[in-house]
Amino acid sequence: MTCKSSFLSSRRGFLLGGAAAVGIVATRGWPLVPARAYAGEIPASGSSDVVLRAGAARANLVSNPAYPTDVWAYNGTVPGSEIRMRQGQRLRARLVNNLSQETTIHWHGIRVPNAMDGVPGLTQTAVKPGDSFDYVFDLPDAGTYWYHPHANTTEQLGRGLYGPLIVEEAEPLRVDRELVWMLDDWRLDETAAIDNGFNAMHDVGHAGRIGNVVTINGKVPDDVTVRPGERIRLRLLNAANGRIFALDFAGLAPTVIALDGHPVTPHALDTPMLLLGPGMRCDLVIDVPVSGKTSFPVMDRFYDGMENTLATLVVAGAAVRDRVADWDMALKPNPLPEPDLDQAIRQNLIYSGGMMGDMILQQMIKSRHITPEMLGHMGVDVSGATGSGDMAGMGGMANMMRSMFGAGNVWAVNGRDPDRDGDGPLVTVDRGQTCHLTLMNATAWLHPIHLHGHAFRLLARNDVAVPYQPWIDTVLIAPGERVEIAFVADNPGDWLIHCHILEHKVGGMSGVIRVL
Repeated sequence: MTCKSSFLSSRRGFLLGGAAAVGIVATRGWPLVPARAYAGEIPASGSSDVVLRAGAARANLVSNPAYPTDVWAYNGTVPGSEIRMRQGQRLRARLVNNLSQETTIHWHGIRVPNAMDGVPGLTQTAVKPGDSFDYVFDLPDAGTYWYHPHANTTEQLGRGLYGPLIVEEAEPLRVDRELVWMLDDWRLDETAAIDNGFNAMHDVGHAGRIGNVVTINGKVPDDVTVRPGERIRLRLLNAANGRIFALDFAGLAPTVIALDGHPVTPHALDTPMLLLGPGMRCDLVIDVPVSGKTSFPVMDRFYDGMENTLATLVVAGAAVRDRVADWDMALKPNPLPEPDLDQAIRQNLIYSGGMMGDMILQQMIKSRHITPEMLGHMGVDVSGATGSGDMAGMGGMANMMRSMFGAGNVWAVNGRDPDRDGDGPLVTVDRGQTCHLTLMNATAWLHPIHLHGHAFRLLARNDVAVPYQPWIDTVLIAPGERVEIAFVADNPGDWLIHCHILEHKVGGMSGVIRVL
């Protein structure tokens, strides 16, 4: 995987021991339910003409069927219907709003025309209750994608409005079986009702809304039976509001073949666990051993004290073959233009704020990873109330942040709340130009930063080149980390770039890149 092993240590150093940081969740309502993989099928739609009805429904999110949960869902199921298409096809999807509030659909990871991106007030007018909207666009890239609202997203997604969008390759990968797992968590009370406290200030300023029940494809618990020698393609999607997963595959040694839908050089995980932040996806190939162990629990180990079994792969039945399949695992690249770094426009995006944020910001200024010149470009008084030298600008930055927080904002991008301040885009770039961004996490929390309308190459972390330099659309950034990305701005319009911990976006960690 393209994450750094430092993520695994930083989660302990910065998340206050994991469970302590989100203890408000674990100490009330349902205990953490170890959700095992549900092998049942997500209702599928193979047609290019799809109707998605957003409305109230019921789902069994806990093991006791006497406690169904009132949810919001597409076509009555959580997740919504699996949309499965071929690369290059045109999708026609009608959203019918049967909710009591406005909604839209964002096609996460798909390089759609701007008018189809589903961001109310930016790319379209929100769809009112009782109305409908037709999304029509071509699917340029094969891969694992998904759809979800972008209106009141914390609540609408948090109540169950999401579904998978699988775009098959023209030449499908040869496997024996494919599984799609949409990972999610839910904050439920003692009756399995969804906690209504969306956008609680604790969640906005800390790790986001972390639930106390974890599901795969909206279900708990069920083992997955696999056969000796079987080759499986596992498509993983993190649909949670705020939960980060660190998946331990119990010695199965999966091979990574795609990230955020886009092919990558097949490789083993380069960390002990696969890290998957909200909005992120990963395609794996798993070869079930022909002999030996017959049970492989897939564990989530991200939050200390909240480890649980997500799924158990149980080996049973006749062997598919007597040795590991030797089929090619490399996927054909998607048609993405290669960035020209020599001609790139370059911009820094400094993410700050949140609980304990001053500590990390001070460290980054002291280490000169954030310089007075960078702060000056943000409009910060770099004369520095705290002095000069290494700490120049810290006082001005603190004053700016206090002013923002006093206005009700928790997070900032380059000292701004770009969604609300009316000062325009974070970055403006000409169509066809390469855009090089350095994303700096001057906060005490991890952030999965998602860019709409484009995929980008992940170039480096803390000045160290990233193996394989994969194409992705969501990058997980650790506290104090600097990440370099680049893409060709070939899709005109105003595009969001935001933290996909949805409560962080609400608190100000969002902005626009304008492609002219």
